[in-house]
Parts: sequence; C-alpha cells; structure tokens
Amino acid sequence: MNKEERQELVKYRIKKARETFNEVNLHVENELWNTAVNRLYYACYYAVISLLIDKDIKAQTHSGVRQMFGLHFVKSGIIDKDSAKFYTDIFDMRQTGDYDDYIDFKKEDVLDLIGPANELISKIEKLLSKY
Repeated sequence: MNKEERQELVKYRIKKARETFNEVNLHVENELWNTAVNRLYYACYYAVISLLIDKDIKAQTHSGVRQMFGLHFVKSGIIDKDSAKFYTDIFDMRQTGDYDDYIDFKKEDVLDLIGPANELISKIEKLLSKY
C-alpha cells in the first residue's frame, strides 16, 4: 500500500470511529448496554488502527493492535498511560460482554465509558492532524 492509499484508509477508519461512536446513543436510548460497550470498543479500535496504519505499523489481531499501540505510542509517551489503560479495559469489557455467559452491563457501566472513549478518539484525531 502506498502513502496515498494509507492516508485514504486512515481517513476512512477515523470516519468509521466517529460513526461507530455516534451509534452508541441509539444503544443507550434502547438500553442495549452490552451492544453499547461493543460499539464503544470498536469506535476506539478504529481510531487506534488508523494511527497504526498512518505509521505503517502492522497488527493481525485485536491483541496485536493493543500491543503495537502500547509499544509505539504509549511507551514513547505520545499517548498517555491512562488512555492506554482505558483502551485495555474496554477491550476486556468487550471480550467479556461478547463471549462470556451471564454478563449484563448496566447503564452506569456504559455512561462511565462514553467520555473516555470520546477523549481517546479525539486525542488520536489530533495526533493524525499533526502528521
């Protein structure tokens, strides 16, 4: 993939991050808490992956994306540790909500995630605009 193709993919992924984040309101209104957690995770995932794509960093799995994010952006101080911890936590919550039995998130769980998810996506958008 050449630089122009990568830039188009980065724009697409960031747009997808915002669209997915905006879906969360519908799930909150309909009290679909597990689905809301899933969509919040994916909104953050799309933003993180856009950052990796921008720097031509490859990852094959969701865990790989977390590892590359930590190695290239958190360890170097580009992204703060609190944001990285949030990303890890929401990854774990999504895994639990999607695959474990008898897990039902509550309204408070979801509402507590919306601000930090928006903040992480915004930080990544700001970083991408610098490059």
